[in-house]
Amino acid sequence: MMKKILSPSILAADFKELGRQIQITEEAGAQYLHFDVMDGRFVPSISFGMPVLASIRGASRQIMDVHLMIEEPARYVREFASSGADIITVHLEACTDPGDTLDQIHACGVKAGLTIKPGTPVEDLAPYLDKADMFLIMSVEPGFGGQAFIPESLEKIRKLREMLDAAGLDTDIEVDGGIYQSNVAEVLDAGASVIVSGSGVFKGDIRKNTEEFMEILKKYE
Repeated sequence: MMKKILSPSILAADFKELGRQIQITEEAGAQYLHFDVMDGRFVPSISFGMPVLASIRGASRQIMDVHLMIEEPARYVREFASSGADIITVHLEACTDPGDTLDQIHACGVKAGLTIKPGTPVEDLAPYLDKADMFLIMSVEPGFGGQAFIPESLEKIRKLREMLDAAGLDTDIEVDGGIYQSNVAEVLDAGASVIVSGSGVFKGDIRKNTEEFMEILKKYE
């Protein structure tokens, strides 16, 4: 069985307490830290960039899971890699040449992920199955936290897992958007291996929330 991973999204954290809150998630077992970069163009919101990543890199030993919701992300791949990213995930819809962008990420010595918005058919990932180290299925529209999980995402996860299995690949499938302790099991059942949660981790008791997620995830290993 694939290892199941929790990637708390700091978009939902309290930034005046960010270092401490990150450390709590690490102590409670979260292996990754999800870092949402928004440019105000590919998505309506603007979030944070390289200086924040470089700063928190020193506060955690977690894998820095960087999700670029920006147009033509190849422009910034090198900078994010040098700022501490371990995985850089780009949007299929934002790249003129997705395959070349994935190659550029790998050339920086970090893992490459590829993601699609809810409205993009999962079949569009087919040409890149052997090029990415992780695929991210967005289960909400990218750009805002706190949205409800889109139920149709489950079928996309199942289909992508079938596509990977048929190609003989055990690549991680990450899922991001509207995931809480109450619905994470169905996401795992569909074939996901990396779970992103913002509000589900950072709203309320962070340690307890993280431990509850980890308890569920460990049942699937």
